[in-house]
Amino acid sequence: MSTEHVRSADPRDQDHLGVEVFYRPGNPPETLSPENAQTPFQPGTTVFPKGSVNDEGALPLPVDILLDRDVAIPLADGTTLYGDIYRPTTDENVPVILVWTPYTKNGGWANHNMQAFKFGTPREHLSGLQAFEAPDPGYWVQYGYAIAVVDSRGTGHSEGDQLWWGRAGGRDVYDTIEWLGTQDWTNGKVGMAGNSQLAILQWFAAAEQPPHLAAIAPWEGLTDMYRDDTARGGIPDTVFQDRDIMSYIHGKARTEDCPAMMAAHPLMNAYWEDKRVRLEQIEVPAYIVASWTNPLHTRGTMKAFREISSKDKWLRVHNTLEWTDLADLDNVADLRRFFDRFLKGLDNGWEATPRVRLSVLDPGGEDKVGRAENEWPPARQQWRTLHLDASSNTLCDKEPTQESVARYQGDDLESSVKFTYTAEKDTEITGHLNLHLWVETEDANDADLFAAVYKTDAQGRRLYHITVSGEQRAGLAAAAAQGALLPAMLAYSGPVGRIRASHRALDPERSTPGEPYLLHTREDLLTPGEPVAVELGLWPTSMVLHAGETLVVEIGGHAVGDLAADGPLPGGDLSTPTRNKGAHLIRTGGAYDSHLLLPVVP
Repeated sequence: MSTEHVRSADPRDQDHLGVEVFYRPGNPPETLSPENAQTPFQPGTTVFPKGSVNDEGALPLPVDILLDRDVAIPLADGTTLYGDIYRPTTDENVPVILVWTPYTKNGGWANHNMQAFKFGTPREHLSGLQAFEAPDPGYWVQYGYAIAVVDSRGTGHSEGDQLWWGRAGGRDVYDTIEWLGTQDWTNGKVGMAGNSQLAILQWFAAAEQPPHLAAIAPWEGLTDMYRDDTARGGIPDTVFQDRDIMSYIHGKARTEDCPAMMAAHPLMNAYWEDKRVRLEQIEVPAYIVASWTNPLHTRGTMKAFREISSKDKWLRVHNTLEWTDLADLDNVADLRRFFDRFLKGLDNGWEATPRVRLSVLDPGGEDKVGRAENEWPPARQQWRTLHLDASSNTLCDKEPTQESVARYQGDDLESSVKFTYTAEKDTEITGHLNLHLWVETEDANDADLFAAVYKTDAQGRRLYHITVSGEQRAGLAAAAAQGALLPAMLAYSGPVGRIRASHRALDPERSTPGEPYLLHTREDLLTPGEPVAVELGLWPTSMVLHAGETLVVEIGGHAVGDLAADGPLPGGDLSTPTRNKGAHLIRTGGAYDSHLLLPVVP
């Protein structure tokens, strides 16, 4: 697809950056196949009667629902967005939950093909009025809420060029919230809810502090495009953004070209800083949802819970799939208690809810779900250091005195090195993990390293936590029993991480022992034959290692963790371009204190 290197005419995405932003032609709605077609532009009002069924096998509506379709929403810069607003037919003033979506509010590929019932949610739990990754109006309207589903700038029927997050996107949501909060049918309180893309813009919007925003509910949404998505560890990786996200978003104009921006600006600059949420600016009450198993959102979501300034914030970490968790009726009822408290002002005892509820995974066994904690990470967490010993390819508590070296071919997709530790007693690993490695190349001036931590059974088979149910779960479990590598998102074996060695420079103010914070502002190239120390941070997790099971640290020049299910999910694609050439050496023992820092909860 061609890229137009032009300056945007919209000051919202230029006034604070000083960086030329690239755009490409968007995907016109008419390119959608008939079965995935976008709903025609039809401003007007419709009433869905109580008991009506709006999709095959769907929930009959419990109440009458009034739909204001294709409502024009003016932005401060003169752009008009369009939204569908579902609300009660009564005269009561109600709070509104804003769903901000780039996937189109009605129709389109994602709404037709990615609904939760395709992944295990019973069809009769959903009304058919819900948008992809969004709360269901068929549920919320009966409890006295309005749901406003708005096509973001440049998508669906909305005007303008499409933006990817940043302060510009946050200001668009700001204007929309302020418009919604002053309509004559509202009580002046606006909340936000939604998953993934629909969660990410909640962070950016809340950081702009719109006065009518009263609460947010981001369900698994990353907070730093560079570090969480397009350049993890400094390794550019834009295929997922390009092929699996941008290809399925349709609009009338252009779209901001993040892959082209990464090609032009592979180091941190004002553009990428703008794609990092100013978490400290978020002060509204927040119901935050995460999972350890999500290959996109885990690190950013957990970071957001810890760093937002909100005094009223809650975290729930589930053990299933994001789309089915969002649609689970118990979870929806839990979210309603939160919104009842902060959008309706009901004194319903919500504050007694534990601030943190964790799922402790047990790949190959039974999980603990909803364990109450007071904070993240748990204050009772203890650090354990397991030293890498290349002479025996083991992990050990005592630092080896003899120097040794482990070698693999960085440019060989079949080559990696493993270090193992067999547990003598049950151990819970909860928190952020970090690999401190002494790395050397023989021929290249850089090295891209990928790492995974997982456990195996007595037969050496990798153990998985499977996020789906039914026939899918049975099929994946059977494949795992045969030693197959299972797909990311549907299955999880443990945390992963990566680093480009030339990006090893740390921000000393933001780095902690378990969470190195890479600057990404320069490249410090390697000299072949000279080892350097790198901090390879792994994503947070909570999992149990049982006595007799083996903990494995695997390191290679390619993805060594859970692989992509169907397409190049960041972190799990073997085709990610690297700078690797020839052998990588991991030095251990003696002067080379290569080790795994492990967060253990007693």
